[in-house]
Amino acid sequence: MVRIRLARRGRKKAATYDIVVADARAPRDGRFIEKLGTYNPNTNPATVLLNGEKAVKWLLNGAQPTDTTRSILSHEGVMLRKHLQVGVNKGSITQEVADERFAAWKEEKTTKVEGKKEGLVQTQANAKQAAFDAERKVKETRAALLAKKNVVVEETPAVEAAPVAAAAAEEVVVAAAPVVAAAAEEVVVAAAPAVEAAAEEVVVAAAPAVEAAAEEVVVVVEESPVVETDVEEKTKTPAAE
Repeated sequence: MVRIRLARRGRKKAATYDIVVADARAPRDGRFIEKLGTYNPNTNPATVLLNGEKAVKWLLNGAQPTDTTRSILSHEGVMLRKHLQVGVNKGSITQEVADERFAAWKEEKTTKVEGKKEGLVQTQANAKQAAFDAERKVKETRAALLAKKNVVVEETPAVEAAPVAAAAAEEVVVAAAPVVAAAAEEVVVAAAPAVEAAAEEVVVAAAPAVEAAAEEVVVVVEESPVVETDVEEKTKTPAAE
């Protein structure tokens, strides 16, 4: 039995298929009698390149398509052309009528396919625009939140911050007082020996000057009686007279 079927081609996860006429006993991707076209399901809509005349000839000669291949042939109008040709062969209709009917069907099919393509393009455009609008909305929301945060920080009055600053300063002073007192005590204790030594040096250095000043005082005291005698004589003179 002769079959019209698909033979897998292409790479992994991106397979394409050849539409071939082959013996039913042959392997799926093995030898074939004739290649009728190609089928690529990776596009939207799927891409089909097919020699309709040869396909109709093989169908009229008894070749049986597989289920998948039958769907492809029906989509491309091959099964309709076979049906019309059978009617022509039986004399039910003329070849001109058959050709007119097929041309009308082909035109309608082409219109539907074009409409589907336009719909897909529009859908993709709408999805892209929706994603763009969503991203823009997110950016605007972030910008608004950031601006609001900056305004709140700038409008905070200094008077409101003063009590907080004063409390913080007081806490710092209270916390530092023990440390400062301990440091001052350590300085006094450390400086005491130096102060005592300096005082002793001053006393020792000043001792000769003090002794000299004391001797001068003694000399002055010893000479003072002469002065006192003169005073007495001046005092007594008016009385004698």
